[in-house]
Amino acid sequence: MTYKIEKTDAEWKALLAAQGAEPRAFDITRHASTERAYSGKWENNKAAGLYSCICCGKPLFDAGAKFESGCGWPSYFQPIDEAAVDTQLDGTLGMQRTEVHCADCGAHLGHLFPDGPAPTGQRYCMNSASLNFIAK
Repeated sequence: MTYKIEKTDAEWKALLAAQGAEPRAFDITRHASTERAYSGKWENNKAAGLYSCICCGKPLFDAGAKFESGCGWPSYFQPIDEAAVDTQLDGTLGMQRTEVHCADCGAHLGHLFPDGPAPTGQRYCMNSASLNFIAK
């Protein structure tokens, strides 16, 4: 897939390091790794604000769409805008899931599941390491 923002692995590593991203951010965003459940810095964040892509800064989720899912990762019932994220089928780990990426740079954010609350019934289960938070 081609994205508006493309960089080499070395460029992504340097960019993430320069902005003080946590050590796993590169593996999570560029190679679809994941953080352990209940270990992410944004999982319990309840402040008002905006979550953006750690790689390119694209606004992704408003804190008002965040909910307690009990899964161990920050969860949202919708992105800030449908064009903010891209999805694709992920057949790794012997199951079918929907992988979620930043629409501008392709950073792996997490997965989408159809078990969220109203009004959408969706659960965007995201890795904290793939997100920045800007408080209001």
